[in-house]
Amino acid sequence: MQEKTNSVAAASAAVECTNPITIDGEDLEDVKTFTYLGSIIDEQGGSDAYVKVRISKARAAYLQLRNIWNSKQLSTNTKVRIFDTNVKTVLLYGVETWRTTKAIIQKIQVFINSCLRKILRIRRPDTISNNVLWERTNQISAEEEIRKKRWKWIGHTLRKAPNCVTRQALTWNPQGQRWRGRPKNTLRREMEIDMKKMNKNWMELEKEAQDRVGWRILVGGLCSIGKEIKEDVKNHSVQFDQADAQVLRGLVDLNR
Repeated sequence: MQEKTNSVAAASAAVECTNPITIDGEDLEDVKTFTYLGSIIDEQGGSDAYVKVRISKARAAYLQLRNIWNSKQLSTNTKVRIFDTNVKTVLLYGVETWRTTKAIIQKIQVFINSCLRKILRIRRPDTISNNVLWERTNQISAEEEIRKKRWKWIGHTLRKAPNCVTRQALTWNPQGQRWRGRPKNTLRREMEIDMKKMNKNWMELEKEAQDRVGWRILVGGLCSIGKEIKEDVKNHSVQFDQADAQVLRGLVDLNR
């Protein structure tokens, strides 16, 4: 057990780790960062390091499908759908619990926009605005998509039993005083900001989460805050036609 167990001390000027943690008479190794269930945990407690890993893995997934993006036989809609299912899912894995900042959202959005522009074959000096890019590819902003995924996950968590550790951790409010200065952004603070927009508290949310349909309406209303996407773009469904399916099978055979 000791070989797989490490300890990380929170980076704080007021916290000094002097006594090592001991299990069965053996001291645990004190490290700056470690990986747990695919997530990177570090002494800063943020998501920056993990986001870099997700972007790196998403870029690798994108490059593996280079022959699909370069194909002139596949429609743009088909390429975008493949991008959503094979690249964005890698990029946004576990995004529901990220502590997002403006810098993190910007990095994610820049990567997505870069990939979409390459798929649409838009290169310098040709340029289009981000809004036009998202409309052409049936996308929403990264910030809105993260918020949507997060509150969908919160609804699932609030429907769990009251003694569930995940639910208890979600609503737990530690007591005490924080240090002077501007507080760091946390997942809980982000949720509380959204709750103010909805004019809801935790008790009201726990009740509304039991109604799945009502919860989807609530989340949809929250995610509509900000710039709205045209209804015809939001309701646009992308489907594979027979020609695209045949081309895809040929491209898959080439990769084997």
